[in-house]
Amino acid sequence: MGIQRDQVIATALSLLEKDGLEGLSMRKLAQALQIQAPSLYWHFDSKQALIDGMADALVQDVARDIASTQDWDATLRQVAGELRQALRAHRDGARVFAGTYVVTDNVMRTGEAMIGACVQAGADTALATTTAFSVLYYVLGLVMEEQALGPEGGIDIAARKAAFVTLAKEKYPQSLAARDVMFDTDFDARFATGLELLVAGLKSKLRGAG
Repeated sequence: MGIQRDQVIATALSLLEKDGLEGLSMRKLAQALQIQAPSLYWHFDSKQALIDGMADALVQDVARDIASTQDWDATLRQVAGELRQALRAHRDGARVFAGTYVVTDNVMRTGEAMIGACVQAGADTALATTTAFSVLYYVLGLVMEEQALGPEGGIDIAARKAAFVTLAKEKYPQSLAARDVMFDTDFDARFATGLELLVAGLKSKLRGAG
């Protein structure tokens, strides 16, 4: 029995944990699967196609269990939170997903849930879609920052903060005043606050339109 597509993706995600996105290659993947590299092309004709498959797999559990009776903002918070957790679950997860624009049930289900929540709030299709993308961009950006400061990121946050304070004292007073907030690594709190700003922004927009 030959190598299956799901097996290829699972192995690629394991290599991602070990080597990061830069270290992932079709050659390494073939070696891990103990097959010849050309055999991979039955399933994925390029590394980008492989990344697309990985991006789809990352969100396979997002937006699957949404109560039909809950308010739209609860749904938006739920899907955004599930998306964040899905991307955080794998090293470089946000970088894998960003910019793929894959057309699969997993990805479309996630988008449908967010757009649908905004339509439920009273937004037209254009505003609902723009809001959903804004939430997606927010989650992607935050998780990239979160993962960059993680164990695999290799960033010395204390050294960066010291250099920041030195420069800010010279000519950036507002940044200096914000230093503790800017270097706060409580990403759970940061995520919740930023998401609330997006939700509040949509509510305000809809009140103004009314």
